[in-house]
Amino acid sequence: MTAQELFEQIKKKRSFLCVGLDTELTKIPEHLLTKDDPMFEFNRKIIEATHDLAIAYKLNLAFYEVHGAAGWNSLVKTVKYLKTHHPDVLVIADAKRGDIANTARMYAKAYFHSLGCDAVTVSPYLGQDSVVPYLQYDGKWTILLAITSNESFGDFQLVHNKQTGNLLFEDVVLKSMHWGSDANMMFVVGATHPEYFAAVRKHAPHHFLLVPGVGEQGGSLQKVAENGMNDRCGLIVNSSRGIIYADITGNFTSEARKRALKLQQEMEVLLKQNGLI
Repeated sequence: MTAQELFEQIKKKRSFLCVGLDTELTKIPEHLLTKDDPMFEFNRKIIEATHDLAIAYKLNLAFYEVHGAAGWNSLVKTVKYLKTHHPDVLVIADAKRGDIANTARMYAKAYFHSLGCDAVTVSPYLGQDSVVPYLQYDGKWTILLAITSNESFGDFQLVHNKQTGNLLFEDVVLKSMHWGSDANMMFVVGATHPEYFAAVRKHAPHHFLLVPGVGEQGGSLQKVAENGMNDRCGLIVNSSRGIIYADITGNFTSEARKRALKLQQEMEVLLKQNGLI
């Protein structure tokens, strides 16, 4: 999926919502536990309840890998379902991988070729040779961690570099601009730290940003749009727990849709305010 195709989906759905499928067996409705593959059944129902409101789905691999082969099978089935039934959405493998070039090459092949995802999150802290293998796949996206949404993000990401005068996350963005482009690379910028969006946009004005932290983590959608939106929207805002666990009874799909619809309606207003639809 190209950047222009992604923007077309944003305009068509009047939304820049990403639904995070952080699926935990202990949190899904009990009646699904009798199914052959409860995780996949839960994901499928969430997807069917929200696909017209979302431009992307993000699968956090840890929630699948913890179950070994069975969990990986649920992941494979979910990606295949999305690619078969809803090929218009961006499928993100939230892996946060970071390793030497030879290993990165295997990870890239696993997520893009074997699994069939459109994008993967990557830690850039091993440098260029750990990222380039992902960038060699046409039509795929590499999403580099810049500002994460967790509380201790500042332990390293805000370290001041006396040589450049930048904070570390700024150097990451600036350096990586020479590795890829706004056609195959995005950055993660957490909604919980809106004060840093301006710095990211200063260095990467045209790149799409994957924005976690809206919903249960308390990030403000309004502030994200004010500080991060560009002339192609440039935002993919993720909500995971706030949507998929809105209800754990037999009504979970309707409640998930209500949460997703509320976000989509807020996004529609912001897109209109910025003259994008």
